[in-house]
Amino acid sequence: MVVVVGANGGVSVGRRLVGELLRIQRGLRGLTQKEAGELLLVSESIFGAYERAERIPPIEFLKDADKGLDAKGALVACIEMIEEEKYPPKYVDWVRLQRLAQIISGYEVMVVPGLFQTEAYTRALYVSRVPAYSEEEIDRHVQARLERQVVLTRTPPPRLGFVVEEAALEREFGGAAVLREQLLHLLECMRTLNHLTVQVMPNKRHTHAGLQGPMQLMSTEDGRNLVFVESQAGSTLISKPEQVNGLFDLFGMLRAQALTPWESAELIAKKAGQL
Repeated sequence: MVVVVGANGGVSVGRRLVGELLRIQRGLRGLTQKEAGELLLVSESIFGAYERAERIPPIEFLKDADKGLDAKGALVACIEMIEEEKYPPKYVDWVRLQRLAQIISGYEVMVVPGLFQTEAYTRALYVSRVPAYSEEEIDRHVQARLERQVVLTRTPPPRLGFVVEEAALEREFGGAAVLREQLLHLLECMRTLNHLTVQVMPNKRHTHAGLQGPMQLMSTEDGRNLVFVESQAGSTLISKPEQVNGLFDLFGMLRAQALTPWESAELIAKKAGQL
């Protein structure tokens, strides 16, 4: 169960508002929680948890519920409040922009990129966090990360390009079975998503452009280029053209140094077969 506690020791205002709107709109439609859940393709228990503000509803659920329960935009208007519960303040803008980005790229050093993580792998990452998260916090972060993956199948899709360190494909977060499932899922994404390119940076390279660490890059509909970087000390959204342009150039060098997409797929398949 995901319960986010506000500063006053209770459930957040945003989730209480969403729960009350769901209850009111369900009542106006004359539906039980079970019937409302069936209408919106969730279980009765899940719908009830959203209505009681015990769980944070996914953004897509709010959109579907607004339409299905004829809320006339009231539930959609709550999306920003719900997003601010799910993500760190500096990451909220990045998440919102990502949904409409034309190009999404990234360089990952330690883990498989979040857009392609399985639930078990994601959970193992958050379980490994130091200092430790509570079970409720782990559930909330896992849900938020998986929810962002809707960008992969939107219409029109963004162009996606990632460089991943070979070592990141060898770390057995959650154990060998979890890693194998993750590698097979990544391969399936590479096979089925024509707008995706994944390249592996092999361990054996005499030169490497990525010594400054991981980064996420984006090109928006209105022509802006942005970079998001995270470190032990915090995270930063970079928008100054002189800085961004240099990081985009650096990413181009990383792609040139990495294996080709076909070589990368062969290497990932080999690693999955060895687990």
